[in-house]
Amino acid sequence: MSDFLFIRPGDITPVDRGKGVKSIPLVGKAAGAQVLSTGMSIFPPGTRIPLHFHNTEECIVLLEGRGVCEVGGERREVVPFDTTYVAADVPHRFINTGDTDMRILWIYGRTDTTRTFVETGETAAHLDPYKDRIGGE
Repeated sequence: MSDFLFIRPGDITPVDRGKGVKSIPLVGKAAGAQVLSTGMSIFPPGTRIPLHFHNTEECIVLLEGRGVCEVGGERREVVPFDTTYVAADVPHRFINTGDTDMRILWIYGRTDTTRTFVETGETAAHLDPYKDRIGGE
């Protein structure tokens, strides 16, 4: 594996998460990363992901659009370049409240990140589909 990779997100086939939500994995185990995973997710207007938590800490940067970040029952409006840090095992989600796509950059502290859904307690690999769980506000 090289000590350097140049990645063009436009060359990556997005992962269909359902209801128009797509994720673009950037850096992770497949790229040779040892301890982090990064990528972007794009949410159409009115979509939200289910309340969930991870087995690792996460940093999320809103790149475009407007939305709400819900963490620990508290909701905060987010605009481009607002950045959040969420510790492992803390329930959270993002909701697109704007009238354009919302794009986030996510960074995880490990390559084997899991997602546990609060509603059911089910745990899945981070990029496993959750098409039936995505809703609207």
